[in-house]
Amino acid sequence: MTFTTKDFTRRMERALSHAAEAGLTGVLVTPGPDLVYFTGYQPTAITERITMLVLDADHDPHLIVPVLERPDAAAAPGAAAVTITDWADGSDPYAATSRLLDPHGRYALSDSAWAMHLLGLQEALPDSRYTSMTATLPMLRAVKDADEVQRLASAGAAADAAYEQILTVRFAGRTETEVGNDLARLLREHGHSQVDFTVVGSGPNGANPHHEMGDRVIEFGDTVVLDFGGLKDGYGSDTTRTVHVGPPTAEELEVYEVVRRAQQAGFEAVQPGVACEEIDRAARAVIEDAGYGEYFIHRTGHGIGLTTHEPPYMVAGERRPLVPGMCFSIEPGIYLPGRFGVRIEDIVTVTENAGRRLNNTSHEMRIVA
Repeated sequence: MTFTTKDFTRRMERALSHAAEAGLTGVLVTPGPDLVYFTGYQPTAITERITMLVLDADHDPHLIVPVLERPDAAAAPGAAAVTITDWADGSDPYAATSRLLDPHGRYALSDSAWAMHLLGLQEALPDSRYTSMTATLPMLRAVKDADEVQRLASAGAAADAAYEQILTVRFAGRTETEVGNDLARLLREHGHSQVDFTVVGSGPNGANPHHEMGDRVIEFGDTVVLDFGGLKDGYGSDTTRTVHVGPPTAEELEVYEVVRRAQQAGFEAVQPGVACEEIDRAARAVIEDAGYGEYFIHRTGHGIGLTTHEPPYMVAGERRPLVPGMCFSIEPGIYLPGRFGVRIEDIVTVTENAGRRLNNTSHEMRIVA
């Protein structure tokens, strides 16, 4: 399953359409996930030498690269969709790049662009203006095509398989790091090329949403938050399940059930046209109604794609409507400081009339040894 020249061309055309709607001259894309999205090109080393894709309605797409990196750029999957221009060491790279820009243009620039490159362009074209891509075009990569959704589904299935296997290992008497290393190994065994994070929050550590893993020895009676993910075939996985070492208490079961119902409420709110913030509102209402509102301390979800965190965000104030093809997490939680935490997370994609989960392991509290 590979992306074609037609796929990359369609993405660039859509970017220019969004830019025109935002009153921009074009889009400037630097190395990172944005450049991979539009061209499939990922330089082997991101250095001080400027590399930039220039999307401007007045001319065909141009990719400007250092001359020594031209062969790699020409071999990229989307190379046929762009004109490659190079510059040599000893020449002025900003003069070479500025010739491709409107001297009075206003461009959206990748958030990952080096400040030195932005300042160099501003010096070469003092009347040009630049704005953050996330600030002006946050939905640029948010709507996935069928191939992207399939890759995300495959990554989700691989993470699900890793979860089912981690349930069979021993937790009690081992450190969080040991269990986290098992998770990372299982993700790789199920096809992940990159593991981005393995949260193993046992007992009181589970009350810290971004606690990754440490030297604490997991004890019988602990609630354990497992949040893990990475990249498979270039696209992300990210799922959270909360397990218990031995039988849970009545309070732990109560908190867990509240989070389970909140996650379900967020999922049931997913429909095309619904504002992103409504997903957060639906999940949060369940937790607030149960009296735990002050212990839900983060947004309900984030987009996922070439990176594990990207727009859209399921958070109060985000009024952009859901569109078929958007993919994002729904991950409410309750965190009781010094005691324990519970979080349940699935990646969800928007269909023509509802939502579809890309993680499908049980939402019931699983008991581990």
